[in-house]
Amino acid sequence: MSRIPRERTNPAGKRLGKTGRAGKDAPAVEPLNIVHGALPSREVILRFIADHPQKASKRELAKAFGLKGDSRVELKQMLQELEQEGMLQKSRKSLIRPGALPPVTVLDITTRDKDGDLIGRPAEWPEDQGVAPAVAIRQQSPAGRQGKGKAPVAGLGDRILAKIFPAIDRGGPAYTARIIKVIDRRRGASMGVFRTAPGGGGRLLPIERRGEEMVIDPDFTGGATDGDLVEVEIARLGRFGLPRAKVLSVVGSVGSEKAISMIAIHAHGIPHVFPPAVVAEAEAAKPASMSHREDWRDVPLITIDPADAKDHDDAVYAELDPSPDNPGGVIVTVAIADVSWYVRPNSPLDREALKRGNSVYFPDRVVPMLPERISNDLCSLKEGVDRPALAVRMSFSGEGRKIGHIFHRIMMKSAAKLSYQQAQAAIDGNPDDQTGPMLEPILKPLWHAYEVMKRGRDRRQPLELDMPERKILLKSDGTVDRVVVPPRLDAHKLIEEMMIQANVCAAETLEKKRQPLIYRIHDGPTLAKQEILRDFLATLGISLAKGGNMRANNFNGILAKADGTPHQTMVSEMVLRSQSQAIYGPENIGHFGLNLMKYAHFTSPIRRYADLIVHRALVGSLGFGEGGITPDEEAALDDIAAEISTFERRAMAAERETVDRLIAHHLSGRVGEEFAGRVSGVTKSGLFVALPDYGADGFVPISTLGTDYFIYDEAHQALSGERTGLGYRLGDSVTVKLAEAIPLAGALRFEMVSDGREMPAAVRSFHKAGRRDRGQVRKKPGTRPPRGGH
Repeated sequence: MSRIPRERTNPAGKRLGKTGRAGKDAPAVEPLNIVHGALPSREVILRFIADHPQKASKRELAKAFGLKGDSRVELKQMLQELEQEGMLQKSRKSLIRPGALPPVTVLDITTRDKDGDLIGRPAEWPEDQGVAPAVAIRQQSPAGRQGKGKAPVAGLGDRILAKIFPAIDRGGPAYTARIIKVIDRRRGASMGVFRTAPGGGGRLLPIERRGEEMVIDPDFTGGATDGDLVEVEIARLGRFGLPRAKVLSVVGSVGSEKAISMIAIHAHGIPHVFPPAVVAEAEAAKPASMSHREDWRDVPLITIDPADAKDHDDAVYAELDPSPDNPGGVIVTVAIADVSWYVRPNSPLDREALKRGNSVYFPDRVVPMLPERISNDLCSLKEGVDRPALAVRMSFSGEGRKIGHIFHRIMMKSAAKLSYQQAQAAIDGNPDDQTGPMLEPILKPLWHAYEVMKRGRDRRQPLELDMPERKILLKSDGTVDRVVVPPRLDAHKLIEEMMIQANVCAAETLEKKRQPLIYRIHDGPTLAKQEILRDFLATLGISLAKGGNMRANNFNGILAKADGTPHQTMVSEMVLRSQSQAIYGPENIGHFGLNLMKYAHFTSPIRRYADLIVHRALVGSLGFGEGGITPDEEAALDDIAAEISTFERRAMAAERETVDRLIAHHLSGRVGEEFAGRVSGVTKSGLFVALPDYGADGFVPISTLGTDYFIYDEAHQALSGERTGLGYRLGDSVTVKLAEAIPLAGALRFEMVSDGREMPAAVRSFHKAGRRDRGQVRKKPGTRPPRGGH
């Protein structure tokens, strides 16, 4: 992934900017061979303009090269010739290289890089110039440059006027920028809870930790009533007193589920309204043609999805391999919606899809990557309807080894739309009117193929972390009804394994074609995380081999040893925490968790931009016609991968925080009740306790655990009393009382009801040795939990 250079100091200790030049905005560059007073060559002129865009006017060029009289006239003629040849172009009062950013540009801050630095892109960018370049935003100290004035500070979603400089680090974004001023603050909107005030008007209570309370005058309430979640814009900022705001829209009662998901959408800056140009392009789209397509409408491909799914982007079919060279083998076909036909590079649809990165799923709604006309209609593989697709036919030996595959661009017609439960019931002997006729010709061959493929999976030994996934079921009014753990069926595993193998085929094909692509990569655990896990497992008598060459099956062995023991959940949690996070990247390092060397997301282009890029790469490299990847996209893959990885994390955080807020709201009326829980985290300041029946986490401050002095033991993941030796460990079953629920923060605070249990001898010896964790202090009563859980 690209990396933005960090601030540093020169050998004398003087603070340098990210460019590395003390006290200057422009980056350090190799010196040009300039003869002062002599007309430079065309190459020197072009190089100078590229490296010093802030000095690219005719006047500044003449000054930089010391030109006077006839030399200035000759410079003007040279610049005109370079313009006519397309080597330069005018931008306001400056000259720039084609495709370069002008020295002062309006930027939209769209994301952060992995180091947390802001990344922006030009607010206006010609469509014919491909993907807009990324720009690293340099935030200044509050005192401003040279300590004069107050430097403008920007955040995600802001629009800024910025001074542009070429980046010195060629491995990162091509430009850096210094903020001149903030033009628009995240579309000017903030969100909060409206509270009425005596005499009319009201106050806005912020929903964000660092938010500011605002005054709303009676004329600007927008019809909001007490307790409404509202969007506001600042109406006036004064030197004294609270800022005044105007209500733009009423989202709804803060007690409604709709409002809770909107909090996450707003807090994370998730685009949720499609611009008119995007909607217009989607509505104008026509069904795909048969150009460069094979007719597969007679192949009985079927979709198997959740019962409430609205879009269907994958279909499957399996049969025995008739080749005598592959006895016992099977052929598995996976067909994926051909989104690349409808969403073309650099179109309004494409730019909006990249801005979103992926669809975001909340309990009450989906914020889709693409408009419904595309996602739920033209690209959805509906039953009995012609739909374009990219398909891969994979051949597996009887031992489950993939021995070949080939891609096709097709027109298909889904033979059936089934739910996971419906397909599983048919296999289990309870077919219905729809699945009965297809049991023998379609469903049983699919399950047989899965059994064959599972032999290969078992031999590959991916990481087998089977953590239950909870689903929130809502009432008709949008509040929580209950939390369930849906059973994991063979139908789920069948589709999962077939999609994994299709993704492998996509990566292998593109590598063979030497086609740049975006991989789904997953690094192994860091040595530091391995050491933490090793120390913890040692307390349970489980060994973990040392060395950096860990494989997924090493962790499977650990999980197998803990299976059926009281420590099973605890060990699973710690193994999960030791793993790195999967991301997207143009450089392949393999996928540790799946134990695969080549892997690229291909199977969900309706909801993931990474898959759309892979589709375009396949279309282009295999000569499948229109909609292939462009050279500009290939050049921008590093930036695209970084952005969509960030957007994926943004979506995960928003989804998690919404669940936290929902459960906190659901339990807010049950303060004082006791609940069965499990210790899910141990820290210096207290315990995190999960409520399995609700999928929620709450915090028990160390100050409320009792009168003993509790010591944090990281190796044993324990808090234990120095005097009594009693305490709590990760994974312990406990009873807690709900002391406080903060719905807007998604936070629960518990008090421990269960007595601590006797700690193992190793923990007691830890105390006797006097190895207290440095900095451990008892918290004062009333400590609040961190907002949003852990």
